[in-house]
Amino acid sequence: MLKNKSEIKSKIEAEIELTIAKILEYQELTKPVEPENAIGRISRMDAIHNKSVMEAALRKAKEKHSKLKIAISKIDEDDFGICIKCRKPIPLGRILIMPQSRTCVNCSV
Repeated sequence: MLKNKSEIKSKIEAEIELTIAKILEYQELTKPVEPENAIGRISRMDAIHNKSVMEAALRKAKEKHSKLKIAISKIDEDDFGICIKCRKPIPLGRILIMPQSRTCVNCSV
């Protein structure tokens, strides 16, 4: 059982706020590229490519947000901070860097 749960909870809450901000930013950047936009063919292709890159980033941010919400809902459970694969404690440093992670470094590979 982790001793620094209040620090971890604060980190998760801050990470949720950052992730929501990124989701909003990515949603703005993934709006359709207008065909009547007066840009050249190459520039339009770049805009479409950039849009697809932002869509991938948006999907990852939404996935991270879901995992963070799960993590914060489970923070008071006895098995919080325990790897779901090997059942060993996840180092505090990993939890603070990636609070949404439910596995230790060895099991995540």
